[in-house]
Amino acid sequence: MMKDFYKQLGLKKNATKTEIKSAYRLLAKKYHPDTGGDNEKFLALQLAWETLNDPQKRAIYDKSLINDKSY
Repeated sequence: MMKDFYKQLGLKKNATKTEIKSAYRLLAKKYHPDTGGDNEKFLALQLAWETLNDPQKRAIYDKSLINDKSY
């Protein structure tokens, strides 16, 4: 089963680039290891950000969600 990057960032699937950036920044501050946050959660947020922020990666990810039967 694939992780839902939109859910991790608290977003809808039609989120804009600005909404993605805002959600990531807010959660990154909360979970950053330097501020006592959870390193694993922070790394998961980074992966979600890197995927959803890049239009090509996001398109591939969105397509994989459609093809993932367990989603």
